Amino acid sequence: MNIPEKWAYPAVMIGVAGHASSEFFAKLGGVAGPETSVWRYLLGGFGLILWALWDRDSRDLITPLRKEGLNIVWLSLMGVTVTYLFFHWALDYATVIQVATVTTTIPIFVAIANWVLNGVHPGTVKMITGALAVLGIAVLLTDGALAALAGEAGTLPGVLLAMGCAALGSFYAVLIKPVMGRHGGLRIIALTMMIGGIGLWFLVGAAWGKWVNPLSIVEKPALAAWSLIILALWNTTITQLMWFGGLSAAPDITRASYLFFLKPIIAAALAVLILNSYPTGLQVLAIVLVTACVLVELYWPRLRALGRG
Repeated sequence: MNIPEKWAYPAVMIGVAGHASSEFFAKLGGVAGPETSVWRYLLGGFGLILWALWDRDSRDLITPLRKEGLNIVWLSLMGVTVTYLFFHWALDYATVIQVATVTTTIPIFVAIANWVLNGVHPGTVKMITGALAVLGIAVLLTDGALAALAGEAGTLPGVLLAMGCAALGSFYAVLIKPVMGRHGGLRIIALTMMIGGIGLWFLVGAAWGKWVNPLSIVEKPALAAWSLIILALWNTTITQLMWFGGLSAAPDITRASYLFFLKPIIAAALAVLILNSYPTGLQVLAIVLVTACVLVELYWPRLRALGRG
């Protein structure tokens, strides 16, 4: 399964929608961050493997490993094992709001990675809209209270872990794009997520003594079990395929990644629909600012053409 270029942006948006609720279900799972990462990627990676085997065009999982197995393995360990260990571990130290704010800087890191690895300069417009979007997100999630974003001294490890997650995940997205181009998006995402999940199982087991038995999920309380299943199948199997597959199919990976700035806005919309919790006036202004920055970047080529005309 390869996502056509014309569907790249919609696929990325589905991925962003999945990311918007990942912190929520991670917290509902009721287990420590490192252990949560194992549950998520063992089950989610297995779901992707089953999806690839079901798809006639993607079921050959051996050929990519035979041709560039070492490359796929190290990308899996860097882009999945370490990245998502950092993400879930960060939630043990920092609040959901802090982690969500920091990881929403992913488009900035994608632009940096694309510049460092491929020599594609992000340009002045991307830098300005990116900086303004990050500012708007900070206002949206904290209602302008910078102290709430900074938190106490004990939250610093969580913020640093979340930043490491954003940086490593962004470099993975740029590095994996040509590999997907050679072997197909679903096939490579399934392999890297499954290998990364196995890496998490070994790492968390050796470092924390938590050797997760996936079959033990039936022994967990219903809320925790369903939260972990949703986190694995929706926030991982479907979300990761749409997010990374869409980025890989997009002609401008940095521009496509800017849709990630809409993550907290989607979360705010869900809060209105599900929790009947309405944003404040300042948060509404922040939503307008973030949305405007994303739209300007997405439609900048057309806007520039109109200006010249």
